[in-house]
Amino acid sequence: MSVSSLFAGGRGPAIAARATLPSRHGEFQIVAFEGLCDGKEHVAIHRGSLEGRRDVLTRLHSECLTGDAFASLRCDCREQLELSLDRVAERDGGLVLYMRQEGRGIGLCNKIRSYELQDQGLDTVEANLALGFRDDERDYEAAAEMLACLGIHSIRLMTNNPNKVAQLTRHGVQISERIPHEVAAGDHNRHYLDTKRRRSGHLLAEQSVDEAG
Repeated sequence: MSVSSLFAGGRGPAIAARATLPSRHGEFQIVAFEGLCDGKEHVAIHRGSLEGRRDVLTRLHSECLTGDAFASLRCDCREQLELSLDRVAERDGGLVLYMRQEGRGIGLCNKIRSYELQDQGLDTVEANLALGFRDDERDYEAAAEMLACLGIHSIRLMTNNPNKVAQLTRHGVQISERIPHEVAAGDHNRHYLDTKRRRSGHLLAEQSVDEAG
């Protein structure tokens, strides 16, 4: 019996729907879930059969409307999302979990408030703290539930964020490898990426943040 079937019948998280998703990056399957612990509608985008697989190439991408949809240059989110889809498209058995955690979990309106404070000179961390939030409000328990629903035993995680690794491990996810997931800095996001490295502990190469164009 599959892990997802064990969750069926209202006893916990379960797969709600699955469909094909042709895209500019390749053809994928998109999976919707119900009953996740945070009540949000996260999705998984994958290639290949995942049930019972180990060491699945995986990216957890937090929703960024301004970057993902509007191609904002203030962050590296769209570039990271597209890189992860390209990497998954190259192989059978890869996965992107798209997590509805806008603005590091503070929501869209507060994210724009944070932008306003950043326009006044604060960095990302300072702006979130000034609004009464932690540096990062995201929680990855729902991601662990999604992986369990998909029947994945272990993952190779594309991330620069050690907190993501720590949280997933705490929620019982076996991470066999961390794969760096860096994109080039630009004029508009260099300070943002440097703040990630210096203040949020992201594993970014100092040279790439300082010198990439």
